Amino acid sequence: MQLPPSLLEVAPPIELGYADINLIRLRQRGMVTHESGRTSVAEDFRIVKRQLLNDARAGGADAIAHGNLVIVTSALPGEGKTYCAINLAMSISMEKDARALLVDADVARPSVLKVLGLQAERGLMNVLLDGSIELSDVILRTNIPSLSLLPAGPASRHATELLASRNMSRLLEELASRYPDRIIVFDSPPLLLTTEASVLVSQMGQVIMVVEAETTTQSAVRTALQRIEHCRHVNLIYNKSRAFPGTEYYGYYE
Repeated sequence: MQLPPSLLEVAPPIELGYADINLIRLRQRGMVTHESGRTSVAEDFRIVKRQLLNDARAGGADAIAHGNLVIVTSALPGEGKTYCAINLAMSISMEKDARALLVDADVARPSVLKVLGLQAERGLMNVLLDGSIELSDVILRTNIPSLSLLPAGPASRHATELLASRNMSRLLEELASRYPDRIIVFDSPPLLLTTEASVLVSQMGQVIMVVEAETTTQSAVRTALQRIEHCRHVNLIYNKSRAFPGTEYYGYYE
């Protein structure tokens, strides 16, 4: 018996999503890229990532639960958290023995793809809203082999409940344990503007809070830190600062 041709054909391989990041555009904005060299910004994020990587890889009594899940947040909008999240992920992707996944978790006002010069794509919210969609369906490979992206996906008025759901916990567990060499960097909403940020932070291993130099008040910083006081591993980045008179700003993003 001869099988129909359709049954003899081998199904073509599934083409995963791909994104071509505009690296020239990023370099012109003074951001970290593999070709940007030893700029002050690149050196700053080398320092930032080193402690994060050490903590993510710690074992024994020093091990951190979900230590490879790193969230970048701020008290208020405009402090540079997206700038810091992208630069941190870029810097981690330069490591010889680590890979980075950058997640846009600011689901109300996603901006990671916009900064990278990319169009909106399906992403995190699609996975949480539709049980038939897997992470592998929405993660984007990029022209940087060691960097992948997980877009925010469509906005939802039930974002807080979705981010606090068992499905989200399962997703985070999968992200944390499936690839031990992968560091997942989340760009979070501001802590004092939404409830989603506190929900996300509570499920992360490490937290970075970005503080805008000479702008964010001590009161705002104190209130934001109170909202994440249950987190044991919190680091602060003092952003948009001027090191010495006459030098250029670094760590700046509008």
